[in-house]
Amino acid sequence: MSAGAAHETGQSHPIRLYLLVWGWLFVLSACSYLVDYFHLQGGLRWFLILLFMIVKAGLIVAVFMHMAWERLALVYAILVPPAALLVFVAIMTFEASYTLLTRIAFALGG
Repeated sequence: MSAGAAHETGQSHPIRLYLLVWGWLFVLSACSYLVDYFHLQGGLRWFLILLFMIVKAGLIVAVFMHMAWERLALVYAILVPPAALLVFVAIMTFEASYTLLTRIAFALGG
């Protein structure tokens, strides 16, 4: 089978791409550990940890799960439902906080 026929039947990505992504995953993991090593606290700590986690997950999904080369409809079918869930969880969190504060205000007679 010729190289052109093999390319038409399946995708072939250069090993350099995978090594580059592995390198970035290593660097991002090292940065995650450095957050703990430098004893960062509070909102900065959680922001950095979540940022590194999301970037690593995005790299893994895009390259190793081949989502970067999929049709846009498939990408939307996989990524939109979790995004919608996050939006709904955020809405419920705000509503729960409002309900709690309202109950506390009425309980204290304010």
